[in-house]
Parts: sequence; structure tokens; C-alpha cells
Amino acid sequence: MSEQAFLKLPQRVYLGEGLLDNLGAFLKTRKNANVLLFTDKGLQKAGLVQPLENYFKENEVQYQIEAEIKPEPSYIEIDELFQKVSKFNFDTIVAIGGGSVMDAAKLISLLLHTNLSVKDLIDDPTKAQKHCATVFIPTTAGTGSEATINAIVGIPEKQVKSGIVSDAMLPDLVLLDVDNVKNLPKAILASSAIDALSHCVECFTAKNATVMSDGVALLGAKLIFKNIVKAYQDPSDIKAREALQLGAFYGGVAITASGTNIVHALSYPLGGKFHIAHGVSNAILFKAGMEANKPAIKDRLAILYDNIWPQAGRKSTEEKADFVIDKIAEVVKETEIPTDLKKFGVKASDLDFLVDSALEQKRLLSHNMKKLSRKDIEMVYKSVM
Repeated sequence: MSEQAFLKLPQRVYLGEGLLDNLGAFLKTRKNANVLLFTDKGLQKAGLVQPLENYFKENEVQYQIEAEIKPEPSYIEIDELFQKVSKFNFDTIVAIGGGSVMDAAKLISLLLHTNLSVKDLIDDPTKAQKHCATVFIPTTAGTGSEATINAIVGIPEKQVKSGIVSDAMLPDLVLLDVDNVKNLPKAILASSAIDALSHCVECFTAKNATVMSDGVALLGAKLIFKNIVKAYQDPSDIKAREALQLGAFYGGVAITASGTNIVHALSYPLGGKFHIAHGVSNAILFKAGMEANKPAIKDRLAILYDNIWPQAGRKSTEEKADFVIDKIAEVVKETEIPTDLKKFGVKASDLDFLVDSALEQKRLLSHNMKKLSRKDIEMVYKSVM
């Protein structure tokens, strides 16, 4: 019998421009929906939230807006935010934003009408149940949060970040509207797309990858590799930006089936203690992580090569693996993302903390094809210091 495989998907996903009517059709099925419009101050100032507010007003949709979410929040901050919004009367969350906004919205949908806290869900994710409908409208082409069953939170007392995982976090509706990434600043576009690329490559090379996760991870990797530099260098290339949106979504779907591993496990301590943006820390670690894993994943990297760069000619498996790793480094360089930790104040004296904290990311490391020793992890961090 063939090995079982699965994908977990949002109920409805739309890709294109001008998708608010799809949101309207969904809300009509909710009958007199009361909406919590969940976003952040930066997006309000950028004007990305106003079309939603205009649509709600024109169509007499009852809504209240909450825009106090902080970037990469801790579980304490999300609990505090929930205490505030739980006073509102809503049965649907429409979240427009990046990964922090969508992850916080997921958690609030689980806390509503319960006595649970985010800490309770960290300790026991099986308690999670969804208590309102969720609609996600991503404004970056990166986190894939609109497709994942994960929510990432900071744990300040440990100076790390951690993921809460539950099928209950899958949204009811996703709108991949290219209008929301047309004016995305280059630096954010680059770091978020590298995050998405790491999702695809890590999932494709994961221990528990399946024929189904492979399909979406490979599609996502190809879209991002082929379009990230074009989108970065030419902000008017809307097709390239749309391709990154779709690639990021595929990366999120792949996470639900196979999961990330070495890059994300080593990235979380950098975000938790040094507050390095998640996409940036992933970019710094990406090449080094793949090189550390190469003895165990070179066959998988060779498959990526064959599918994405067939015109590059015949090579040995080793050469194909090196080609893919060099392409990763090339993309990071051409999108001008930092390639080491010096500018973020990370010192050699921090190495023990980083290694100890990475080793605690057991869920992610369990997905890694190569069993990583303390020395392996130490060498990855040293190589980017």
C-alpha cells in the first residue's frame, strides 16, 4: 500500500485583483455578521485598510476595528489584546496584515468565549477550538500564515519564539489580492519572500515530506526562485509580485503537511532575544542551514535543481545540491538582506544561549532529515557571526 499523504487547506482561497466582492459573498452566508477588522497601525497609514472600511460601510456590514497589534508579539501581549477585543460583539474576524496580524487573529479565534489564555495553548494545543469565522488577507508575500495551522508567539521569559499548532487555526476564507502587495517596500518584500522560500525548501527536504507536500513545496519554490529578484528590482512588475504571493501560500500549505526544520529552529532564538525580523534571520541562516544538512538532503536538492533549472545542464547530485545552495545565497545577496549577525549585536558570548535555545525547538528539529548534534548547530551559528 502507498504511504498516506495529506494536505490541510483553508475552505476557500481566491487569487487576483479586486477581491472584496468575494468577501461580501462570504459575509452574506454569515447573516448579519459582526466583524472584528483586525490589522495594524502601519497598514492603516498606508491606506490598505480603507478599502475594506469603505466596503463595509457601503454594504452596511457591522464592524469594529482593532489596530494595536505589535510586530512579532509575545503571548502576554496577545492575551492583553484579547482582553480588549473580547468586549466587542463579533462573530467573524477579518484580518488584513502580515504574519503577526494573522497569527494573533488565529489565537483570538480560539480564545473567544473561553477562559483560556495563550499560555494555556502553548502548554496544551489540544485545548484549541475555533469560536468564530476567520478571513485572512495577507499584505506580505511571505509568512504563509493564511494557509498554516501554526501561530508563532514570543516567550519573553525564555527569550525565544515558539509555535502553537492546531488544525482549528485554518481560516474559512483567504483573499490573495495583489493590490495589497503592489506597494510593498522592497526590504519587506525581500525578507518576507525569503521566509516563504525557506518554508518551501525546508518542507521539501523535511524528514516527513510526502508526495502531496512535495507538490506544493516545489511549486512554491519555483515561483519564488524565478520571481523574487524581478519583483525586488522592478516594483512595477505586478506579475512577479503575484507569483510571490502564490508561492508564499504554497509554502504555508506545505508547512501543514511536513513542517519547517533547521532554519526556523535556529531562527527563533534570534527573534526572541535580539528581535531580528523573522525573514531576515531566516535569510542569514538559510545557506548555512542547507550546507549543514547537505549530506542528508542532497538528493532532494537535486530534485529541486532538475525541476527549477533544467536548462542549467547535466550535473552530478553533489553539483546540483551545491547549485541550489548557491542560488539561495545569490537571492539573499541580490535582495540586499544582511548575511551575518554582526549588525544585530550578536556576540560569540551569546553562542551557548543560541545553541541551547535552538535545541529546545524539538518539534522543528524532529522534522530535520539529519539528526543535528550540538556541534552541528554551533557551527551553523559560528558561520554567520
